[in-house]
Parts: sequence; C-alpha cells; structure tokens
Amino acid sequence: MSHVVVTDIARADPAVVDAFAAFGSATVHEAMGRVGYAGARLRPIQLDAAISGSAITVSTAPGDNLMVHAAIEQARPGDVIVVVPVEDSAYGVIGDLMATQMQVRGVRGYVTSGGVRDTAALRSMGFPVWSAHVSARGTVKDTPGSVNVPVVLGGVVVHPGDIVVADDDGVTIVPRAGAEEALAASQARTEKEERSRARYRDGEISMEVNGLRPILADLGVRYVTQADFEAEHGRD
Repeated sequence: MSHVVVTDIARADPAVVDAFAAFGSATVHEAMGRVGYAGARLRPIQLDAAISGSAITVSTAPGDNLMVHAAIEQARPGDVIVVVPVEDSAYGVIGDLMATQMQVRGVRGYVTSGGVRDTAALRSMGFPVWSAHVSARGTVKDTPGSVNVPVVLGGVVVHPGDIVVADDDGVTIVPRAGAEEALAASQARTEKEERSRARYRDGEISMEVNGLRPILADLGVRYVTQADFEAEHGRD
C-alpha cells in the first residue's frame, strides 16, 4: 500500500464520543462483550485521567516521528492521536513540544504502542498519554508512513474515527459504526453494577447476588469440613 495522509475521515456524533469517558475502559470493554481492549502493555504515564475521543491513526516507522507531525495537522478538537510503529519501537517519539501543539489544537490525548519522553513535562501540562515505552532515545524525520489508515493496536484493529476510551485501566477501542449500541450497553452495565453495589452495601455477598453456588456445584467443587478434608488427604 502506498503511503497516504487521509484528510477527511468520518467521526461519530460528538455527544456520543464524549459520553464514553464517564464509563471508562473496563466497563466499555465488558459491555461490548469483552472486546476492544488494547492490552496491558499500554500504560498511562499519569493518574486519574479519563478521556474519550475520535481516533487519528498513524502508522510510522520505528524511531521516526515524521508522520506524527503530519497527524497533528489533521487533528480536530476532541480527537485522540493513536500511533502504531510497524515494529516495536522503544523511542521517545513525542515529548512536550509536540504535545503542546496537540493540546492547543484540542487533542485530548495520545496513545501509542511505541514510546514517549518528557513524561514529567507531559504530566505538568495535563496532557494524557498511554504508551508501551518511556524512553529518552530520540527520533528522526525521514521515513514515510501513513495517517488515518487502519492500524493494529495491541491486537485491536483501529480505524480512523473509531472511539478511544482511556483511563487508569488502559485503552479500549469502540468501532465508530457501533458506537451508539456500545454506549447504551455501557449505560446498562453501569446501572446493573450500581444495583449490585447497593446490595453489597446492605450486606449481601456476590456468591448470592450472582448465583455462583450452582456454578461451583456443576464444576464439582464441594464444601467439606476441615475434619473431612484431613480424613481424605491427611495432614501436612
């Protein structure tokens, strides 16, 4: 495939995009049927940031940030820039200078399976980042790549305009085409969890609330006294 910068991507309704931030990556991942989670390698460099936004996707060569500069030009307020090197890349692809540009353009955050640097400055700026690496190692600007093409982030295919949901638990990707359904499912899951939370506060336990005893029985798990256990297995 030739290298391109796609300039006119479709985005979901901004109200729908914005609403996902309140639910968080774990709830959205569960609500969609446990799909969309981009993996445990992507860690936040900060605490307590929770964002959602439309994906500007970047496919880049390892150790090169040329296409990230091109992506910044395409970004609109409410976007999240998602950068995937074609090979594992423990380089500091962006730092505070590039983040300043993003922040001024209204970009909500930066997600990468590569690396970042200037993390103290990024935290001070309040610019949220999720990355697989933190590295002082610098990059060049001399290799072509593409902007706003499908990329694979932690095993999840991200299309430009998909919704990125990111917080302390990681990053979940919501396909743009199914955004409204995923939002409704996230709301329903949150309401269900709140009902369970209320019952736990009243003293009930999950074994009863979730009906787990029959599952244990079906799996052959028995309840026995210590004396019976020692009679069967002896004592150490």
